[in-house]
Amino acid sequence: MTEAPLMPKATAVWLVENTSLTFDQIAEFCKLHPLEVKGIADGEVATGIKGYDPISTGQLSREEIAAAEADPEHRLAMATAKVRVPEFKKPRGARYTPLSRRQDRPNAILWLLRNHGELKDAQIMRLVGTTKHTLEAIRERNHWNSANLQPMDPVTLGLCSQIDLDFEVNRAAKDKPRVEEDRTQTLVPAEVTTARHVPSTSAEVFGAAPAAKKPTEEKINVESVFGKLKELKKAE
Repeated sequence: MTEAPLMPKATAVWLVENTSLTFDQIAEFCKLHPLEVKGIADGEVATGIKGYDPISTGQLSREEIAAAEADPEHRLAMATAKVRVPEFKKPRGARYTPLSRRQDRPNAILWLLRNHGELKDAQIMRLVGTTKHTLEAIRERNHWNSANLQPMDPVTLGLCSQIDLDFEVNRAAKDKPRVEEDRTQTLVPAEVTTARHVPSTSAEVFGAAPAAKKPTEEKINVESVFGKLKELKKAE
């Protein structure tokens, strides 16, 4: 489907007044009904509308109009724009929250404060459509209904989409300063920490025992021992 020109009715008025194009050609170019174009020519439709020149705005060329006037079967084609006009984006304002959901906003704020402490106040306000005063009251537990508040996911409540929540969380994570790790200290290997030390001596467990006194060695007289043995044999 081809793109309609700017101000279709005003463009049709100009083409009716300044060209000899057929009603079908004008209707197809301006995306109007042929009877509506006929009503413009008869003065019954678009009364008081000033014609809008498509040539001066770069939507049509004179050569294209001349070719269409010479051939009733020729269909008008939009001229290629020489300058690309950026698409107008409506600025995002405060999020509208239905009346049935507004009572759930404090619960959603409490959930965000507990589960996503990295979010800035402006991000929370943008997600659930609240005010700075309400946010501070819930954070400081000064809200009039603080005793009855229950943390609830704003996505489940329908206050924001999961895409919006993930977008704000990722943005907050990028803005959060990174803390560099201290790589100067290393962990002790697991083999060292898990190894059981078995004491080799009892001295390592109970301490060094006092040195025992060595018994005095008695000198044994071999001749007296054999002499007594001989006496025993003789007695037998």
